[in-house]
Amino acid sequence: MGDTTVTRPEAVRHRVTHERTLLTRLRTPRRPRLWFEILLIAVSYWTYSLIRNAVPEQKAEALRNADWVWRTEHQLGIAVEQSVNHAVNSVTWLIIGMNYYYATLHFVVTIGVLVWLYRSHPGRYAATRLALFATTGVALLGYYLFPLAPPRLMTGAHFVDTVQVHHTWGSMASGDLKDMSNQYAAMPSMHIGWSLWCGLTIYALTRIPWLRVLALLYPTTTLLVIVCTANHFWLDAVGGLLCLAFGFTLARLWYGALPHTLPRTTRTLQPT
Repeated sequence: MGDTTVTRPEAVRHRVTHERTLLTRLRTPRRPRLWFEILLIAVSYWTYSLIRNAVPEQKAEALRNADWVWRTEHQLGIAVEQSVNHAVNSVTWLIIGMNYYYATLHFVVTIGVLVWLYRSHPGRYAATRLALFATTGVALLGYYLFPLAPPRLMTGAHFVDTVQVHHTWGSMASGDLKDMSNQYAAMPSMHIGWSLWCGLTIYALTRIPWLRVLALLYPTTTLLVIVCTANHFWLDAVGGLLCLAFGFTLARLWYGALPHTLPRTTRTLQPT
């Protein structure tokens, strides 16, 4: 009995110490492994697409929500998307370029920034990646809880579906590919969430002036593109911003610091 009484507190202290050590190791930035990151990104994007597209489209509710958002923007005095959409659509070369921008840069730039982080900022990679993944994960809740039709699918609002009109290869939610994607998952806008993640990450981690300017221009241009192509309302962009704020907050809580303030590299980093 005496031995049991003496050793039990020691066992508890040992277990607590082990758990703290494990948690500290998990929260300590380490050099990412290339094979694991490629697998993680591929599986995560596949899972994201699967869940997003598996959410019931709920067309009637999505259209009602779109009407509500449109009325709300009128009350706020910011409902100018239709005018912008029609004005830019009249400039053929510009709107075609925006269609391709919407379809491609969303993925290309995001992957590019991840690769850059992996190569040049391994100590900050995991925290910044966590912010991106958390942003995307919470967006799925938005798609499920608030199905929303994009402006181009509203009835009676007279928005122009620029991909349909100009016959461009441009969107998984228009043209021949529309049946492969949930068209009523416009809130929040991950074009904004991801582009802001890219822009803020580059701006915080580089000191090259022209690159910092491009970093700020990228989400700004993306905001114009999603409105001009009638894929999103202004308020969808606000939703994307809130998701990103959640992502960075989670990364801050887990790693104890914002990603850009972590060491670029550390001696404790493990080799790939």
